[in-house]
Amino acid sequence: MSATNVGTLLTESARGTPDAVAVAVSRPRSGRRVYERVHFAELDRETDEIALGLQAAGARKGMRLALLVRPGIDFVKLVFAMFKSGVVTILIDPGMGRSNMIRCLSEAEPEGFVAIPLAQATRCLLRHRFPQAAFNITVGRRWFWGGKTLDRIVSMGKRQLEARTAETGDLFRIDPSDPAAIIFTTGSTGAPKGVLYSHNNFVNQATEIRDYYGIEPGGVDVSGFPLFALFNAGMGVTTVVPKMDFTKPADVDPLEIISAVKDWNADQSFGSPALWTTVGRYCEKQGVRLPTLKRVLTAGAPVPPHVLGRLKKIIADDGEIHTPYGATEALPVASMDATTVLAETAALTEQGKGTCVGNRFPGMQSRVIEITDEPIEDISQTKEMPTNQIGELMVKGDVVTEKYVTRSEANALHKVSDGDSFWHRMGDVGYLDEKDRFWFCGRKGHRITTPEGVMYTIPCEAIFNAHRSVYRTALVGLGEAARQRPVLVIEVWPERKPLGKEEKARLLTELRELGKENELTHAIQNFLFIDKMPVDIRHNSKIFREKLRTWAAGKVETV
Repeated sequence: MSATNVGTLLTESARGTPDAVAVAVSRPRSGRRVYERVHFAELDRETDEIALGLQAAGARKGMRLALLVRPGIDFVKLVFAMFKSGVVTILIDPGMGRSNMIRCLSEAEPEGFVAIPLAQATRCLLRHRFPQAAFNITVGRRWFWGGKTLDRIVSMGKRQLEARTAETGDLFRIDPSDPAAIIFTTGSTGAPKGVLYSHNNFVNQATEIRDYYGIEPGGVDVSGFPLFALFNAGMGVTTVVPKMDFTKPADVDPLEIISAVKDWNADQSFGSPALWTTVGRYCEKQGVRLPTLKRVLTAGAPVPPHVLGRLKKIIADDGEIHTPYGATEALPVASMDATTVLAETAALTEQGKGTCVGNRFPGMQSRVIEITDEPIEDISQTKEMPTNQIGELMVKGDVVTEKYVTRSEANALHKVSDGDSFWHRMGDVGYLDEKDRFWFCGRKGHRITTPEGVMYTIPCEAIFNAHRSVYRTALVGLGEAARQRPVLVIEVWPERKPLGKEEKARLLTELRELGKENELTHAIQNFLFIDKMPVDIRHNSKIFREKLRTWAAGKVETV
């Protein structure tokens, strides 16, 4: 990939496969499933028009604009157009809830909104939260708030494009280090933070993912996560957007994923572990296979072996499931494949060894250092941990973002200077094994310090997750640091709900025995059942342990 402006990755795709479908969106009508679609050449031209229209309307390089449109063709079109224009796009998950979304947007200090009418109306009602938002584009019908419509921007851009003599690829030159977007963390360990992405970060992400997984132009991806569609467009891969609520992937209708795969003979699909749990269980029960799928990517939280095993039976015989590991601040870091997990590491995970997330991507450096909750100014102040000893992970590479631009006090806790470069502290604990693979043992902020020692969430939970009745568990600590009481919260499989009194008592006895038999978990005395874990809005897979801790505190007091 030769692009410096990440938006022009789309231009490269359009030159290679101009007539291929870039994005197709499922639009069920009268019992039939039809697809709205746009081809690469068309998409590239329209993004040029929008980008030039934005510039003609007064958008300048570095201007922060919040993008609030629904997933689909307009979303992909606007993101690439905004990249090309040089503005900084603020991308946010609407599923985080109204109050969180407004707070995050306010902290990002947007200078304008590119948004659907409902979002523009909300901005007007809360204009005191967005005092700098003077440049506003309405995607749809404009009401009372002024500014221009997207249609008007397109018209302005068409005139600009017609007047240009330079080739399209030369229209949008920028410095690779220029900022491209602000994307927020999920907030699973505190308030969401705004991460600043440069164009260089995005280009290297796309390159690393393409080369590592052997993704080639002409492929078809059914996407369960809208942001991944941006990588597809930059690789010449068709993105099929199924009908689903992207803020609730666990509740997806399996038939929507299955139909999209079959309608397009898709060879790839990306989705969270929660999505693939739902789809995989349906396929297993109904005897459905998806033989065209050769590559499945799933990320966002540790992927249970039962999910991988189920998917292996569903996809192509020579297909593979990959579990890329990373974070909003650094992605991708490492990757693991299901074949190795099922043959080698799953058994160790069930014994409490953690979850193996695999080897580093070629462009990534990593270290496991002694755990501390204090800032680290310089790499010389760190102590590397020996093989197989738990510490905290730090990473370095071109895909690693440089800083937070909201909640910026977090920079001191996560960024470590190393001469002219820097390292990022992932906030994850684990260890490197003899094969230089990282084993994830949980979030640093979720470790539990008891009078008997430190307990790490993922190894402890795996002991109980191996029980046939348990869907997932979460270990939380109550009380003061160094004197915390470990509490295990249990969610059973949906078909086991609700548990009868005798059944619950029998399961509790079995889980207590499991805990006593293992040195990692023998200290757990309190067990609580919950109907459904609170989870993140992005993948529905990360458990919000802060919320769970508050809930558990109230329950334990009454036990």
